[in-house]
Amino acid sequence: MNYDERLNQLIKNALAEDVGDGDHSTLSCIDKNAKGKAILKIKDEGILAGMAVAEAIFRFVQKDIVFKPCKKEGEPMIFGETAFEVHAGVHCILQCERLVLNCMQRMSGIATLTGKYAARLKNYKTKLLDTRKTTPNFRLLEKEAVKIGGGVNHRFGLYDMIMLKDNHIDYCGSIENAINKAYDYVQQYKPGLKIEVETRSIDDVKKVLLTGKIDRIMLDNFTPEMITEALSVIDGRYETEASGGINYENLELYAATGVDYISSGAIIHQAKSLDLSLKAVLV
Repeated sequence: MNYDERLNQLIKNALAEDVGDGDHSTLSCIDKNAKGKAILKIKDEGILAGMAVAEAIFRFVQKDIVFKPCKKEGEPMIFGETAFEVHAGVHCILQCERLVLNCMQRMSGIATLTGKYAARLKNYKTKLLDTRKTTPNFRLLEKEAVKIGGGVNHRFGLYDMIMLKDNHIDYCGSIENAINKAYDYVQQYKPGLKIEVETRSIDDVKKVLLTGKIDRIMLDNFTPEMITEALSVIDGRYETEASGGINYENLELYAATGVDYISSGAIIHQAKSLDLSLKAVLV
């Protein structure tokens, strides 16, 4: 499925979870033909994310809404600003309200934290990657928020890249066995699928270089000094990724080594949702 198809599936499932057999609060007191207007009020500071998702949610329920953005995706937001206004049936507005807010609050929080990290890398060649440390069934939007905030998506799931981590290597008996088996698998079943391998020491890096057959080397829980040594050994033959033990405070120390990528689960799982509010406008 492409992005739009996945988004529609997410919206469908989320609404089914929330609405069930009916929005009885609205059904009980609002005429089914009533039309209305609502605005999204910003009550926090950060990076705005989820505008396109909000419009898609409203249109999923009612195709002929009028959606008027007041700000752009990825723009800085200030308390008191209006992000958008929507004109639609009142039933549509009330049914979509919580899903729109949940998505945009979470996405804006992730985009804001990602932007904070990315800003520290602006003077380096190193790019910021996300991980699979995401909320089940919400990965699509969490990774979209990372892009909005200035980060780069790593693999989306287990299916679009091979990553040989410590457990794969241990179960295979050696790093060489894991790489050779993965390479043969790709040639037979998934030509073109990239292979990344996790290394835990300089000795592991040397073994990978002797084996070849991979696209990227992950340097896991290496100190900046160890990464500098590893990069000297790798000598530009493969993409490199630093992971583990990296946080906002030491981010620049790792970037200064010249590593190609730094991956961070924190930009998603440590992000704080921002405060937004959808308010009815009486006309």
